[in-house]
Amino acid sequence: QVQLVESGGGLVQAGGSLRLSCAASGSPFSFNSMGWYRQAPGKQRELVATITRGGSTNYTDSVKGRFTNSRDNAKNTVFLQMNSLKPEDTVVYYCKADKGFAYWGQGTQVSVSS
Repeated sequence: QVQLVESGGGLVQAGGSLRLSCAASGSPFSFNSMGWYRQAPGKQRELVATITRGGSTNYTDSVKGRFTNSRDNAKNTVFLQMNSLKPEDTVVYYCKADKGFAYWGQGTQVSVSS
């Protein structure tokens, strides 16, 4: 059974940094795409960043230049380095991994104080 376990969320002041990690267990294969989504209360889950097995990345406009998505294929782990955080980045972040089927983590709260 595939499980995605996220870590690294927390509370930080505006302008600060956090690094999210997501480790996939129970999978004998490397995922095609891994990435991060976020969801505010009452809103749809939105894409933050994705990265392919080959390292190609995609970011939503609001995080370009501030967030960096990376992965370790050997460990089936994906990371999100978040710099210059803003109060509007305060939401729950979810890890996602794709291999024909989408797997989701449980979510980790990021809170940015002004």
